[in-house]
Parts: sequence; structure tokens; C-alpha cells
Amino acid sequence: MKLTFMTYDQWDDALWATIEPLYREAFPHGAKPVNILKAMLDRKIAWLHAGYQDGRLAAMAITGLSGSAGERLLIIDYMAIAAELRGQGLGRQLLEQIRDWSLREHHIQAILIEVEAGGTEEDAARVHFWEHCGFTATDYVHQYIWVPEPYRAMVLPIRENFPILDDGQTLFRHITNFHMKSFRKSGG
Repeated sequence: MKLTFMTYDQWDDALWATIEPLYREAFPHGAKPVNILKAMLDRKIAWLHAGYQDGRLAAMAITGLSGSAGERLLIIDYMAIAAELRGQGLGRQLLEQIRDWSLREHHIQAILIEVEAGGTEEDAARVHFWEHCGFTATDYVHQYIWVPEPYRAMVLPIRENFPILDDGQTLFRHITNFHMKSFRKSGG
């Protein structure tokens, strides 16, 4: 089944009320507080994406940009598919729609995501999903001071000769800078 894809650049409490249960289900730990998500959209540093199947919410994502205009990267901050709909290709479909939107609207060079780098089966399944979608895992493992699990950057080059200059530390700086901007009280 095909997802109907929508991107929102303004916060809407009623819309969030439909998306929040999926967000909470998929990210019971480590999710950004709602006031931070709202501020990210209000400050125009993030977008909220939703995928609907038969008029019902099936998928969601939150994205943002990093880098200068000529080196623009899209960061997928969160992406989730409703648990009962996983395994049907909807995650790949949502990713493709996000990719097409970001190419059209922002002329991105690559898509970045951070994934848990622990040794659990769930971590391995997430890495496998992103690899199946064309992402490459970097070697660098980042340990945040405020969450216990380590993370690894994964990248999907869009531009043919997109450079990966090191073991992933440079890419991870984009992710870290995006998180820092997300939690700033004002500005962008």
C-alpha cells in the first residue's frame, strides 16, 4: 500500500495529538520533549513528516538540515512506523518520500541518521534496515554524556561523489550541531 506523504513546517496541536502516540511508542526513551519539538518547528529548523495509509497515520518523521547551501545534509532526527504495520515496506517508502522532498526543496547532498551502536539484536536490526535502504555505517561510535547508549552515524549519499572524509566524526559533528540548535532557547 502506498503512503500519502505530508510535510508540516508549522506546529499544530491537533496534528501532534494524532502523531504523539506513535512517537511515544517508537521512542519511549531519549525522545525530545514536546516543547523542544514545537520550538524546532517554530524556529524553522525542523519539519514534521507524516505518512497516512487509508486516511490513518502509519508513519512519522522529524528532520532538519545541516551544512551550507552547497553542502546541505538532511538529518533524520526521528522516524517511526506504527508497530502493527512494520515489515510491509512502509519505512523504505517514507524514506524515499522524505528524500524526494528534501532534494526538491533543499537540494541536499546526503541524508544522515544516528543509530544505536550497542550490541543488541534490536540495534543490529535497525542498522540492517538502514543498510537495506542504501545507508553506509561509519566506524566512529559517539558516546553522549546524557544518554547511556552509544551511537553511530549512517549516511546515504545523494550526490554521486559525496565525500566521507573520515571514520564518521565529521558527519557526527553535523548531528551534534543539529541537536545543539534544537535545544537552544532562541535563534536558529
